[in-house]
Amino acid sequence: MPRLPIELVIFDCDGVLVDSERICVAVDAAITADLGCDFTEAEILDLFVGSSTEVYTAEIEKRLGRRLEDGWLRAYDHLYEEALEAELTAVDGILDALDRLTALTLPYCVASNGDHDGIRRSLQLTALSERFGEESVFSARDVARGKPEPDLFLHAARSMGVDPARCAVVEDSAYGVRAARAAGMRAFGYCGGLTPAGRLEGPDTVVFDDMRKLPSLLVASGA
Repeated sequence: MPRLPIELVIFDCDGVLVDSERICVAVDAAITADLGCDFTEAEILDLFVGSSTEVYTAEIEKRLGRRLEDGWLRAYDHLYEEALEAELTAVDGILDALDRLTALTLPYCVASNGDHDGIRRSLQLTALSERFGEESVFSARDVARGKPEPDLFLHAARSMGVDPARCAVVEDSAYGVRAARAAGMRAFGYCGGLTPAGRLEGPDTVVFDDMRKLPSLLVASGA
């Protein structure tokens, strides 16, 4: 059976639009050390990158052997904000990719496990905010369950008026790729950052390492 054409591209934010993963991994390491349950960089990449706050909290609680107070992470928000303000840049090649999608008249949006304020701040810091209007920014706070569940991507597709089978998701984490597959969408796994290609490979997934290649890969897949 021929594949349906792609009518919407759904981008993750961190590690896909903005080069934040290296920054956040360093902050995560500092936070877990402060809590008394150090995680290595490899463990942070495996367990935290692309996950929801609930997953993040559960993994730390498991290692600590105790519950954390509700809202515990707010005490560390300033660490992320200061680091991102000082160091955040757009992912290499993403502006070229977005320009090409615009030329192809292929709509796109962003769906992130972050909250709306954080997503918008990251887009503003990297001069990407003008590419994504309010109607095309979706957060895990909009749904009951964030990634790796499919709820967020399904919400984005529904809000944009596109059948999930006609959506492509661009992700850089195993959690995000799992969510895309669960939503019945085609996944494009970006391995040009910290996540190794092997963690993204699988059914209905194209793995690539240069964001400038994305438009051609989408066209080849049915855009």
